[in-house]
Amino acid sequence: MLEADKGGLAPQDARWNGSKLRIAIVQARFNEAITNALADACKGELKALGVLASNIDHVQVPGALEVPLALQALAETEQYDALVALGCIIRGETYHFELVANESGSAVTRIGLDYQIPIANAIITTENLAQAVARQTDKGVDAARVAVEMANLLEQLA
Repeated sequence: MLEADKGGLAPQDARWNGSKLRIAIVQARFNEAITNALADACKGELKALGVLASNIDHVQVPGALEVPLALQALAETEQYDALVALGCIIRGETYHFELVANESGSAVTRIGLDYQIPIANAIITTENLAQAVARQTDKGVDAARVAVEMANLLEQLA
């Protein structure tokens, strides 16, 4: 997945070198078929970027609202260079969609800022299942790339 036509990534580019990184993934189980696909794509791309399988931790939580608490607990350990948030929120007939999407997104951002750790937010929000299926692989790959690039950038800036 590192060909130039896949987002312009080049293996020799230091931004994409995950060989020294430790990354944790927090996956919401709600809409599990989608979130499993997100997780598989993310882990596959992390490995393609050089992150060792032994340096990838993967935890699951019930839903998107629980993701931030797990991210916070992982950030507090100071063992990770980056974190990844995975989930899938599909619009229903009630206001609950907006509540879950807004609150989880806000909390993920706050944790990254509070703990100064990059968090790739791939909690996807869609109108329907078809949109979620269409995004499940690309967003998992994107999350891995964001996590590696931002971890390397913060290391450079330190």
